[in-house]
Amino acid sequence: MAHVSATVYTSHVPAIGAALDHGRAAEPYWAAVFAGYEASRAWLREDPPDAIVLVFNDHATAFGPDLVPTFAIGTGESYAPADEGWGARPVPVVQGHPELAAHIAQSVIQDDFDLTLVNRMDVDHGLTVPLSLLFGQPPAHDFRWPCPVIPLAVNVVQYPVPSGRRCLALGRAIRKAIESYGEDLNVQVWGTGGMSHQLQGPRAGLINPVFDHAFMDMLTTVPEAAAAIPHVDYVREAGSEGIELVMWLVARGAMPERADGRAPTCVHRFYHVPASNTALGHLVLTP
Repeated sequence: MAHVSATVYTSHVPAIGAALDHGRAAEPYWAAVFAGYEASRAWLREDPPDAIVLVFNDHATAFGPDLVPTFAIGTGESYAPADEGWGARPVPVVQGHPELAAHIAQSVIQDDFDLTLVNRMDVDHGLTVPLSLLFGQPPAHDFRWPCPVIPLAVNVVQYPVPSGRRCLALGRAIRKAIESYGEDLNVQVWGTGGMSHQLQGPRAGLINPVFDHAFMDMLTTVPEAAAAIPHVDYVREAGSEGIELVMWLVARGAMPERADGRAPTCVHRFYHVPASNTALGHLVLTP
């Protein structure tokens, strides 16, 4: 049967994609960011996944203000990089896994989560930047990403947004679905977005390392405590866009529980300020 072998967490700062796309990764400002992912890239090369469920939020490219699904799963065969106003990123088309995606949708919907099924959409930096960070920057014309990716979009743009508890429970339902899939697959679940940042208003540029580190601690050892954080605390402590961290809870819920009740193994942890005008966080957890 399929199994969840690891969960990966990372910010998806759009300026990171721009730095890669324009050959600026070696500049001192950006080199420190990319150096923090070297250990995870090496780990991935040693144990590559057969498929990834990647939790991200759309930034008004696939879903506009007229249609805002709370949870949406990509069930298509492929997803092109989106044009976010300055041209599509020069990275490969993302290959989907329609069979596994359909199985997850069937299982999760029967567990009372109302997923929107999306057979066709473009994917923006929320999905492609994490792939570039963990797999490196491939040439678009002659390269495929190393494995299929199932996009799972979560609304953290238009209130009301789902609670942390609901996101953690969704992750557990996704793990159950994956573990009931009949093919022997090594599946990873990635949670993206965050960390503390605010893009507008009097607090634009807000970064709160104390909150960010506390969140990563809780996520690793006591995810129920992280899931109990109310939305107002994200806004107060982590800025208006800090709410993206609820997507990390979907990935954490997908982590298999250890028989002895202990926390998962932290393979790598990285935190950096600033990356553009945000705090950047990254974790790799294995059972």
